[in-house]
Amino acid sequence: MSDIRGFAVEEVIEDFRLACVSRAIDDREISLQKQSKVFFQISGAGHEALLLGLARSLRPGHDWFFPYYRDLALMLGLGISPYELLLQAVGSAECRASGGRQMPSHWGYAAEHVVSQSSPTGSQCIPAVGCAEAGRYIGRTPELAHLPAAGDEVTYVSLGEGATSEGEFWESLNTACTLHLPVVFVVADNGYAISVPVSDQSPAPVSELVRGFRGLEVLRLDGTDYLEVRGWSEAAIARVRAGVGPLLIHADVTRPYSHSGADTQSKYRSERELADESERDPIGRLEQVLVEHGALSPAEASAVREEARQTVADAAKQAVGAARPDPATIWDHVVALPDRPEPPDAYDGGDEVALGGAISAVLHERMAADVRIRVFGEDVADAREQVLANVEGKGGVFGTTHGLQREFGMARCFNTPLAEANIIGRAVGHGVRGLRPAPEIQFFDYVWPAMQQIKSEAATMRWRSNGAFTAPMVVRIPIGGYLHGGAIWHSQSGESIFAHVPGLLIAFPSRARDAAGLLRYAFECEDPVLFLEHKHLLRQPYTKDLLPPADWVLPFGVADVRRPGDAVTVVTWGAMVQKSLVAAEAIAEETGRQVEVIDLRTIAPWDSERVGESVQRTGRALVVHEDVLTAGFGGEIAAWIADECFWSLDAPVRRVGAPDVHVAYEPTLEDAILPQAADVTEALRRILAE
Repeated sequence: MSDIRGFAVEEVIEDFRLACVSRAIDDREISLQKQSKVFFQISGAGHEALLLGLARSLRPGHDWFFPYYRDLALMLGLGISPYELLLQAVGSAECRASGGRQMPSHWGYAAEHVVSQSSPTGSQCIPAVGCAEAGRYIGRTPELAHLPAAGDEVTYVSLGEGATSEGEFWESLNTACTLHLPVVFVVADNGYAISVPVSDQSPAPVSELVRGFRGLEVLRLDGTDYLEVRGWSEAAIARVRAGVGPLLIHADVTRPYSHSGADTQSKYRSERELADESERDPIGRLEQVLVEHGALSPAEASAVREEARQTVADAAKQAVGAARPDPATIWDHVVALPDRPEPPDAYDGGDEVALGGAISAVLHERMAADVRIRVFGEDVADAREQVLANVEGKGGVFGTTHGLQREFGMARCFNTPLAEANIIGRAVGHGVRGLRPAPEIQFFDYVWPAMQQIKSEAATMRWRSNGAFTAPMVVRIPIGGYLHGGAIWHSQSGESIFAHVPGLLIAFPSRARDAAGLLRYAFECEDPVLFLEHKHLLRQPYTKDLLPPADWVLPFGVADVRRPGDAVTVVTWGAMVQKSLVAAEAIAEETGRQVEVIDLRTIAPWDSERVGESVQRTGRALVVHEDVLTAGFGGEIAAWIADECFWSLDAPVRRVGAPDVHVAYEPTLEDAILPQAADVTEALRRILAE
């Protein structure tokens, strides 16, 4: 016999062997967890036939993969060895996926294009779409021939039926269908999201719910039937490769083991249900097919199972003895800042521009120099190409991206759906592929839907993959108040929330020169950058500088002494720099004493060295920020000064910030809420009197 239903018998037998290996890995991990040699376990049992059937149509190192934690058998099908997989389970330093940083079943293998997996359910879907989008752009851009991309590549992304309740899944479908991207969505439906049955998740199966997406091919398969999976998926995936658009495979599978080692499914599933499910076990069904077709005898099939168990036992013994991670390495791969010297204060500049003009000029400059940069977000483009010649163009609500579409085309500057997670998630996929995405969140007040993508996907990528992957991006966000009419929804600050996230870099310039230099540096970074652009400062005359030349690059973590002094050190950033300068002048006129004003320019990292040197000279410190006082970033700076400069202090460290209320609409209320120059002046009077 040479084939079974048109498939080479050798392939079917090999996939039966891998299915047995996959189940044996689950069993061995469960055993090792009981011995405290594995510290968490989540199985792929019941999904083996589906994943191995799909693997036959997928190409490691050619296609791109965003799997989820049940995809153990897929990893085997892509060529990852049992030993490598078990290295992650025991947390070995030798683990390619994370070097002991990630839980088991959080795959990540750069050579095979298996992108490092995060844990939030469904959040991988949007980066997967961004990955496919980036692949298309790379393939159409000759200057990027050095980046890996194939004209017939597909991006595979999988999730459980429970994760289809997440909004990010639906956002990813929207973009994949709108752009006709080569994405293969695989929903492995085992009927339960931990203990929540599918009947509590949605009103109909997901394969019915998605029917309204024009251009999406949908397959409903029995995922326990290996031959059915291969028979239908090969042709469907081939159509995706040919460019017809995305595919969603909804496959019914089983879950013979509990959700994880921390779960006991007998608490919520009946014995009868579990017994009925066991009759559909995909490995048993595949073995039956092989025996019925005479490809294997019962004894030979039993021998395959035993060989698989022994293979895994040997691999587990080797993995348990593998090297442990060194605690000294925990700081490795958090971020990697480019090495740049601090530029000179004096330079031969171009035209005088305000802060917003500097940002716009550098976007044009850097996009002209680097085809990897793509600007996208809500309203950032000028207009539809059909009307562009006859209209002025939008270019963002603050005009900072005006003209980019005209100069560089829709492939480089384009609008996105009104969906912040979609914007950032796609940027993650772009960054993984080697591009330099520059997504814009229209207002800081609306960044919160993107928090999952920023914190869990972008900021952790380098660290969780032990340096194998990075997610560079420059996220531009207008921020702050003093608009008169902005109210709660257009006046928020909140940089301290993001400063709490390891792996994020945060710039917050107060003048045109610094905005230009910092933005240039941001595009050199291999890590995600939040570039905060204060709305009130964009066109203020006092932010104007001569635009520095293209080689004037300002590294992060270098503060600027905006006003020298010896009486008090004021540490501030953003809109509060100018108000602090006004207050310092008022104190000088009143008392003759000179206040030193330091503009941090970046929040993560921040220049503690320059702040410390100043406080040691002045003996007094005041931290001023626009955000609410409680848990504002000024508290971190004040605590550091108290710790590191205690013996130099002649008075307690003080802070000025907004009261713990939201910003109001009516101007007199807004003025009462946001810190004013008079508030800083009064705080300086008090600290000088102490």
